[in-house]
Amino acid sequence: MGMIKKIQQLYVQMGEQLSRFLEPIALFFLRFMVAKVFLDSGLSKWDGFLQFNVDKYDLFKYEFFCPDPVREGALQLCNPQTLDYVDGSFLVKVIETLAVVAGVVEVLLPILLIIGLFSRFAALGLIGMTLFIQLAVFPTLDHWINPASWWAVSLLVIFARGPGFLSIDKLLGLDAKRASAK
Repeated sequence: MGMIKKIQQLYVQMGEQLSRFLEPIALFFLRFMVAKVFLDSGLSKWDGFLQFNVDKYDLFKYEFFCPDPVREGALQLCNPQTLDYVDGSFLVKVIETLAVVAGVVEVLLPILLIIGLFSRFAALGLIGMTLFIQLAVFPTLDHWINPASWWAVSLLVIFARGPGFLSIDKLLGLDAKRASAK
């Protein structure tokens, strides 16, 4: 066996050993880091257990769906001339419901991701939320480059690779072993 072949074989073996050791740690920290962003946002929408912070309704109504100035390409749900809503309208009720749903989802899915339970489902849900935020709320390249792209890439890695060894999914047999290419 030639020297180049030995070096190649050693390099491949070293990479396999490092992957076996580092991948579970990397996936755990990746799950934690991206989950923390959404969890912090979700917790900010609550004043206590099952007590929604009603000030967040204005965030959804005026910052997200009726910004002044108008964000080009963003979903605008208010009257564009007055930049206001009709109080008590069906649209206001929908937006307030969306605020509460976002508050629940932004707490529940990150917790699932952190503990590694139904991790792929949680990652997929947060990918959907990331895409909605990017396409409907902040449709600019600046927002995509930072922070939305790193959220999306982190979540796609978790969705594709699974939560790793350090997860409840692995413990319960919910994350199938990947076939190794040998």
